[in-house]
Amino acid sequence: MSEDNSKNSTPPSGVLSLTIKEKAALYAAYMPFLKNGGLFIPTKKSYKLGEEVFMLLTLLEDPTRLTVAGHVAWIMPIAQGNRPQGIGVQFTEENGGTEARHRIESMLVGMLRSERPTYTL
Repeated sequence: MSEDNSKNSTPPSGVLSLTIKEKAALYAAYMPFLKNGGLFIPTKKSYKLGEEVFMLLTLLEDPTRLTVAGHVAWIMPIAQGNRPQGIGVQFTEENGGTEARHRIESMLVGMLRSERPTYTL
């Protein structure tokens, strides 16, 4: 999982570009306990709880890039153990959130009830 900061695809300020290439990384980043779902995004940028963010998501082998709106619902200010610094973003019901949640949950079928640790819990 990586926050994409390449010069050719640098998103405007307030937009996070995230590429998750492995199912285990998607599982670790997904936050199913949030209403509408959400993702943990590793970043060193400072955010406030409730702040609106927009995400450009590329998931696994899917060539479709999702555009999703959300709000900061979790902040990990410094790396702790195996958990990186970053933010948890809760998807909105509209603006791509429902589509992102459904797509992620279909990719993680059979894994969502796992006891494996994630980036947030």
